[in-house]
Amino acid sequence: MEAVTETRNADLLTRARRVVIKVGSALLVDQVTGRLRRDWLAGLAQDVAEMRARAQGVVLVSSGAIALGRGALGLAPGPLSLEASQAAAAVGQSRLVQGWEEALAPHDITTAQVLLTLEDTQKRRRYLNGRATLAALLDLGVVPVVNENDTVATDEIRYGDNDRLAARVALMAEAEVAVLLSDVDGLYTANPRDDGAARHLAEVTAITPEIEAMAGGTGTAGAKGGMKTKVMAAKIATQGGCAMAVTRGDVDRPLASMAQGASATWFLATTEPRTARKQWIAGMKPMGTLTVDPGAVQALVRGKSLLPAGVRAVEGDFRRGDPVAIATADGTVVASGLAAYSAPEAARIIGLHSHDIAARLGYPGRAGMVHADDMVVWAD
Repeated sequence: MEAVTETRNADLLTRARRVVIKVGSALLVDQVTGRLRRDWLAGLAQDVAEMRARAQGVVLVSSGAIALGRGALGLAPGPLSLEASQAAAAVGQSRLVQGWEEALAPHDITTAQVLLTLEDTQKRRRYLNGRATLAALLDLGVVPVVNENDTVATDEIRYGDNDRLAARVALMAEAEVAVLLSDVDGLYTANPRDDGAARHLAEVTAITPEIEAMAGGTGTAGAKGGMKTKVMAAKIATQGGCAMAVTRGDVDRPLASMAQGASATWFLATTEPRTARKQWIAGMKPMGTLTVDPGAVQALVRGKSLLPAGVRAVEGDFRRGDPVAIATADGTVVASGLAAYSAPEAARIIGLHSHDIAARLGYPGRAGMVHADDMVVWAD
């Protein structure tokens, strides 16, 4: 029965439109030499190339900057001070991105460096900026390589992990699947290193207190987190509509192995990322109102973005990323969404065509007042 479950869930990986893959330091960096494990990385690059050949968008969330910097600087084994960790990250980050670039270049894949902190994924305006950048990169066929900005992040270095960052990046990228490559093949009912009777869970449909209690132990030396942070990450991802898998990464071609049904724990989502995002937007309290003309209402019903040309009035005090109601002249609310402009900016560009926005504001602006992806339409 478990083999059937593994095969069925492995199909999620090959069918997903967008996939986020988290790679930890222990997989990327040799713990003895402090150098990249280039042979292993070449195999993962082949996996990524095959996913791109299936027209799948791929985002890599990669640890390793501190580990590579430590090796380059010849720092002694053992815990590092916060300042030394940040210095190691600064030295190692360029080496990390170069390693990914060299691994993917033979497959004609362009990479991009994206440095984030957990705060960037939590504050709405910074979240929207990151989301727009990731969307543009993926639309251009680029594979973004995301890492914590460890040269400025402090709490993340002290306490954090890239598991939760991967979950939040998955939601930011509207990925259907996130994969955490680990040193174990998923969640067990107890720590398998200590309990020979521990049973592997191939599928988790709800993250209950019992499931959370099973997630004990720590990961490989040199890595942060452990199963507890992976379950925390899965909770974030599945609540946002993204399925998450935890599987062994310390094998050749780990993603190809997954696609062939390799052992993993799949945390399943009950909805899709876009549906979950729409539910999130629908539940927000509007900070203002955009009054639109009948032509704009018809465009919204057809799934179009709200353009400044269709807006007749702006009410409220809101900033970019705040929720707003979209209403007709008689006050009927026809949609809700996240504003792409602040209230003062929006008031200056109402009625304008998109190509006139820059001249009015004095700087390039966005074409839409509210993007279709950031909107829930109530009218029909």
